[in-house]
Amino acid sequence: MRIRIVDAFTERPFAGNPAGVVLLDTDAFPDDGWLQRVASEVNLAETAFAHPLPEAAEADWALRWFTPVTEAPMCGHATLATTHVLKTTGAATGTVRFATLSGVLSATADDAGSITLDFPTAALTALPASQQAAEVAGALGAEIVSAHHAGPHIDDLLIELADEKTVRALTPDLAALKRISHRGVIATAAAEDPTRGYDFVSRMFAPAVGIDEDPVTGSAHTALAPYWSARFGRDELTGLQVSARTGLVRTVLRGDRTLLTGGAVTVIDGELLA
Repeated sequence: MRIRIVDAFTERPFAGNPAGVVLLDTDAFPDDGWLQRVASEVNLAETAFAHPLPEAAEADWALRWFTPVTEAPMCGHATLATTHVLKTTGAATGTVRFATLSGVLSATADDAGSITLDFPTAALTALPASQQAAEVAGALGAEIVSAHHAGPHIDDLLIELADEKTVRALTPDLAALKRISHRGVIATAAAEDPTRGYDFVSRMFAPAVGIDEDPVTGSAHTALAPYWSARFGRDELTGLQVSARTGLVRTVLRGDRTLLTGGAVTVIDGELLA
């Protein structure tokens, strides 16, 4: 069985967010325990598993994502990586529809190789000053400008900080973040200089699901897009996730749907023996 490692939301190897991709030739998923063990062995933020569906089905492929410790309800970069593998191997053409825990998600590749994901827009609920906000501020080691909860397909806290420099300089207390009862914490700020090609920056910490810091988080941008679109008054934006690997996510807000666009590069193509 083939397994590939694909760097997503980047145009070059060893940047963006790496994801494992396993295309199954069965009409059902293997045992959940096996899926989780493979994901733990790969030990990336997510490993995606997909199998083809019958022609009469509502989607073309069934898709699931696993972190090293748990199944994920929604994942952007591993969906982009899976689409890249389907396209580059000729297993799929045109728009690909995936049946997932978050409903049917679609992905479309353009002639230049970029892939656009169609995901549900996160609903944002402002959080007033609270003990939890104080705990998040303490864990991040930075003063919070505003705090929102993002759901329902993701369960994250969206935290605006003072500026781009503050986001880049974060050295959070991961043990403290792990105790916060949400998937993760998205730290964000407006770009210091929008002429550099991006409108806002972010970082994503999710130690509760086995990911200390996610390099580039597509699903988080379903919350970042409506947040910054409301601030800037524009539906089309570009976010730079300023992890050590970095990655660009182009976003288009369309009401209850958010389009996420980025590139992908296959860096490893091997054989899964177990």
